Amino acid sequence: MPLITAERAYAEFSKPAGLIEEECPAKGCRLLRVTGARLGKVPLETSRGAIQVPAWMFTVEGVEQKKVHVAVDPSAVTARPEREQGSVEEVMAFDLAAGKPRELLLRYGYGACDTVHGARAYETGQLVVVDVDEEDSGSGKPCPDILKTATTTVTLARPLGDRLVLDSGTGLPVLRRARDS
Repeated sequence: MPLITAERAYAEFSKPAGLIEEECPAKGCRLLRVTGARLGKVPLETSRGAIQVPAWMFTVEGVEQKKVHVAVDPSAVTARPEREQGSVEEVMAFDLAAGKPRELLLRYGYGACDTVHGARAYETGQLVVVDVDEEDSGSGKPCPDILKTATTTVTLARPLGDRLVLDSGTGLPVLRRARDS
């Protein structure tokens, strides 16, 4: 993976944020002096969970914490795919059930007049496609345009491991989220 130099990282975070100049606080402004840089690693959230990525750790005189700047060259990073117009994201997030590596907790959205029948998963060696079965039970009557959310469980044939989880409605990766979020 291509990395940027410490000099480039410093130039990126030290340039002015924009045309608006902020006033110094009443006590005045002080310049910060960078006294060193070393290459380290930091956690970064991806569609497959947290990973460790290279980062420049800058030492700043008079500041206890390091200034951290991801060192991966932007040319090596691709944007998360966008969903196509008209496609509906059914599963918003997932997590593994505590102590049950074959069970996925799926956070999904459904309409105010929908009836949810359950969830299912299609599995291959590299990915798991998840879907929530729902149908409009409004019987043609007006229905409020409200998105409700809920959580359900789907059991896999084998533990998820490093397989990618995709939403069947959009074909996009589903992000892993902790149970309490």
